[in-house]
Amino acid sequence: MNTTALETFAVGSLVRARGREWVVLPESDDDMLVLRPLGGTDEEIAGVLRGIEPIEAATFGLPSAEDLGDDRSSRLLRDALRIGFRSSGGPFRSLAGLNVTPRPYQLVPLLLALRQDIVRLLIADDVGIGKTVEAGLVAAELLAQGSARKLAVLCPPSLAEQWRRELDEKFGIQAALVLPGTVRRLEAEAGYGRSIFEHFDATIVSTDFIKNSSRRDNFLQHAPDLVIVDEAHGVAADDSGRGGAGRTQRFQLVRALADDAQRHLVLVTATPHSGNDGAFRNLIGLLDPVLKTAPLETETGRRLLAEHMVQRRRADIRRYLNEDTKFPSDRRTSEQPFKLSGEHRDFFDDVLAYVRGRVQDTSGTKLEQRVRWWSALSLLRSMASSPAAAAATLSTRVAHNDSESATSADSRGIAAVMDQMEDDGGEGIDVAPAGATEADATAETTGRQLRSLARRAQELQEDPSLDAKLQALVKHLKGLLKDGYHPIVFCRFIPTAQYVTDYLRKELKKVTIEVVTGQLPSEERAARIETLAERANGGQKVLVATDCLSEGVNLQDHFQAVVHYDLAWNPTRHEQREGRVDRFGQTAETVRALLMYGEDNGIDGIVLDILLRKHERIRKDLGVSIPVPPQSDQVLAALLEGVLMRGKDS
Repeated sequence: MNTTALETFAVGSLVRARGREWVVLPESDDDMLVLRPLGGTDEEIAGVLRGIEPIEAATFGLPSAEDLGDDRSSRLLRDALRIGFRSSGGPFRSLAGLNVTPRPYQLVPLLLALRQDIVRLLIADDVGIGKTVEAGLVAAELLAQGSARKLAVLCPPSLAEQWRRELDEKFGIQAALVLPGTVRRLEAEAGYGRSIFEHFDATIVSTDFIKNSSRRDNFLQHAPDLVIVDEAHGVAADDSGRGGAGRTQRFQLVRALADDAQRHLVLVTATPHSGNDGAFRNLIGLLDPVLKTAPLETETGRRLLAEHMVQRRRADIRRYLNEDTKFPSDRRTSEQPFKLSGEHRDFFDDVLAYVRGRVQDTSGTKLEQRVRWWSALSLLRSMASSPAAAAATLSTRVAHNDSESATSADSRGIAAVMDQMEDDGGEGIDVAPAGATEADATAETTGRQLRSLARRAQELQEDPSLDAKLQALVKHLKGLLKDGYHPIVFCRFIPTAQYVTDYLRKELKKVTIEVVTGQLPSEERAARIETLAERANGGQKVLVATDCLSEGVNLQDHFQAVVHYDLAWNPTRHEQREGRVDRFGQTAETVRALLMYGEDNGIDGIVLDILLRKHERIRKDLGVSIPVPPQSDQVLAALLEGVLMRGKDS
């Protein structure tokens, strides 16, 4: 090839080829120029054969009068250049491209991660501190350094859009949402025979969508070298299988990801230990297999865990490195008792009498007795919530297989009635449970009792004036609204949330009211909340929600108060509800939390005394949030069973 007539380009000179400008790299020779596009990355470096493709010196024309800007835009350009040069000259390559200013304490997980060749990290900071930003900083830096090439975030589907927005707006990472409603479009975009996870550099994946074996194998085959798992307590399974098939599948998925020793893995959760020590051991075992059996009660074990885990409470970071972090200065929690009306009290007593009869019935197999017990407890739970939930539960029959064991029946009952943190994955947790067995519903005596109770529950539902709990809620909401608060009302079951919403819309006509439950697709829940804020247009608003919103969704921009219309049977659930508004970025000086409970229904009092008040006392004494005591669901169930077995006068 004759190159004597070709123009010579020095290393570092600017040339124009293929319709854009490039810089000449040292690897160039007489036959081929190795070029990197201006403003591009090393991944875009290309070799251009000089004798085949036209290459010319890049020229940039003088500015014209039409290019004239103003002083403000010039200052912005200058400041952007100065910030970019300053940040890129520091210890982190990613900071120049961030659209967020991290708090000093948020850099701690990043510093810990960079001490590891392969990052294995558990970010377990308190609710509202900013774990998403902390995980995003780690991801952005690993990608900028080239230590990782691709990213996947595994999270509940309700948090997928929030993750997409955070990565895009704060870190400049454009991620594709891999959800049941988007996967076909993404597969078409990726092309025939090419995996979504090969085609896209960053993805946000519904953990429950990808965990099934039909999709898991493809994901594992092409999984990125950097994976973030949000709400990681939902993938922590113990070795007993108590959490059910869903949690086991989630754990198997993440376990398989962790088995690749070259994959970076970041786990994110505010509740790493929810009382189940086996599940916690399996969770930290994902970071280092040694941690599964390490003696954490010793200094050596704690030091090993500290190499992989970051956990701070608000008191730890409120003033960190002489910088104050703005949180609400006060969270005012108050208990708001109410007493049942006469008609409601009579209904409650008759349901309790029916339930006692079913619990005290020792006929049938052990399986049949356990199924009766859990259906009775379901009825108590729904009855304490609302007449609407009671009506739904009384009309629903529990299904069981005769080959099922009493232990598995207990597992199903716990999942349906108790407020488990790590078993539900955030979906289906607000459905009203079944309150009668098939045998009870078809038997002459018990069937007649059930139909009578269901009819009375329906009558109470149709006359809200008889519901003292609902009347008390209206009173409390009016007080909060008058004081300038926008409250969220948390209900346990979908029928209760809809029942409450219908009544509030009649009583608070000038207030914008919306409801979000598990009936709404997870990807639409955040949009429903934004629509509520737009409709209110700065005016008074109330959100009624079930616990499908108690995890992960940030609501501090629009709300400053939480009303626990139904007491959770797990203190951590209360922490998570209140953490939706009491978090970093909340501008209100004081966040309000109201706990409503029935003084005379016999159920709320046990929950309040045994779980919530005791937990709150310990939390205040220690200044931290604590996990649920081990096996607290069985303890609570045993207490309720004892009350029922002792009779009405206990």
